[in-house]
Amino acid sequence: MFGIDRDILVFVVLAAVSAGAIAYALLFKRIANERNVEKRLDTVRRADTDHAGVKASRDRAAEAAKRRKSVQDSLKELEEKQKVRDRNSKKAPLKVQIRQADLSLSIERFYLFSAVVGVVLGTVAYLAGAPLLVALGALVVGAVGLPRWFVSFLRARRVKAFLEEFPNALDIMVRAVKSGLPLNDGIRLIASDSPEPVRTEFRRIVEAQQMGLSTPEAALRMGETMPCPEAGFFGIVIQIQQQAGGNLSEALGNLSKVLRDRKKMKAKIQALSMEAKASAVIIGALPFLVAFLVYLSSPAYIMPLFVTSTGHMILIVSGVWMAIGIFVMRSMMNFEI
Repeated sequence: MFGIDRDILVFVVLAAVSAGAIAYALLFKRIANERNVEKRLDTVRRADTDHAGVKASRDRAAEAAKRRKSVQDSLKELEEKQKVRDRNSKKAPLKVQIRQADLSLSIERFYLFSAVVGVVLGTVAYLAGAPLLVALGALVVGAVGLPRWFVSFLRARRVKAFLEEFPNALDIMVRAVKSGLPLNDGIRLIASDSPEPVRTEFRRIVEAQQMGLSTPEAALRMGETMPCPEAGFFGIVIQIQQQAGGNLSEALGNLSKVLRDRKKMKAKIQALSMEAKASAVIIGALPFLVAFLVYLSSPAYIMPLFVTSTGHMILIVSGVWMAIGIFVMRSMMNFEI
């Protein structure tokens, strides 16, 4: 009985295996076709994915190229405007120089004060016993040279004070922007709390915004009242950020770093050129010291230079040549950064 059951079991197993083999043989082609279809579908999916990736990569490259071209065009336009502003700041009219020196004087008052200074200086020189030609020279120097030099001195001192504090103001703006404040609030913060003359310049930006100008246009106008490249850099950074986008805090932080590096480079150049400046001062002062010592030792020997027409001519020619030498030495020691 057990043997019969075992034979039946073997028969059933063989029958099942045979049926499975027959079914597999009959369905093999269909299964193979389904596998081929699945492979083709996978290939199509991968091709679509690769095509989408390539298209996305091309779109990103095209967008980056478009943005780069926009930035380059903006930089070129801003560079041309900055060149015009730099040219105007270096050869600015007297009225603009007075404004850049932060003097509340009209041009008429300035000419009036210049005339008064010239008359006073010429009168003092004439009453001191100087020759008429020297008194007239003192009059010209007092009326033309001294007031303009005073304006240039105040202008340069104001620019120096601005450059000392400007990087700190940019750092404050960077922290304000990172904390979530808008750029305009950062500018108002500088306009109310920073030392002079940074406070005045940023206050002018706020006033220009209140008059209807945009922030980049108001920032670009800073170079009109503050004749230094750093003020132009600030306006250019704001303008590019508005046109091309990007991280404003990072851009302002990089500008602050650049300004500090420029300051360090200027200090390094000044330290390296101190020896040449000391030599120039000694060479420039040597003729006056020698003339003074000769006058103390033998006045009769040097007085013909001051009492004769030939001596006056020698002094004038010597002064011209000495001035040329001083200007040449000054040009050799001054570097633009």
